[in-house]
Amino acid sequence: MENFRKVRTSEQEMPLPFPDLPPDVVEMKVKEGSKIRNLMNFAMAQMELKGRRQIVFSGCGRAVTKTITCVEIMKRKLGGLHQVTKVRYKTMLEVWENQDPPPDGPTQNLTVHKNVPSICILLSRDPLDPNQTGYQPPEPRHEAGEDTSGSSAKGLKRPLPPPGEELLPKKLQVQVSDSPRGSGTTAGQLD
Repeated sequence: MENFRKVRTSEQEMPLPFPDLPPDVVEMKVKEGSKIRNLMNFAMAQMELKGRRQIVFSGCGRAVTKTITCVEIMKRKLGGLHQVTKVRYKTMLEVWENQDPPPDGPTQNLTVHKNVPSICILLSRDPLDPNQTGYQPPEPRHEAGEDTSGSSAKGLKRPLPPPGEELLPKKLQVQVSDSPRGSGTTAGQLD
């Protein structure tokens, strides 16, 4: 392959794996080089300003993780979205051209068929069939007064202390001395 260079890549077009989609459904085709900010601006405008009920995000190969990131951002911003995820393989065709063709013959091309993982995620404001493979219900709504900043106690090795208690271990807490023999400097507390 050292004498070959890639001249063209194309992907096999496949229909969306969701039956009964409206003909005007927006499909966000996420590519490896796509900017998440641009994808989200367009997708949010479609759902909020144009009032779309459903949107599909799709990506393959290295774009799969970026596709999932976009979906999670949209679910967090809009809330109440039903989701169906379908994973499959897509065939990519790569055409490679010989850099050192034989002097008496035509240029030799090599075509490579690659199967790469692909993901399609349908987000819908309307309820979807919960018995469908890959279905995820909307996340529960937060009650008023709950912390919705996105930080959660999940994954912490120890629970957070109740409000008003110190977060630092006692060994790291600092005290200020009020005694006249101390010159107002701080000292670490040892237990």
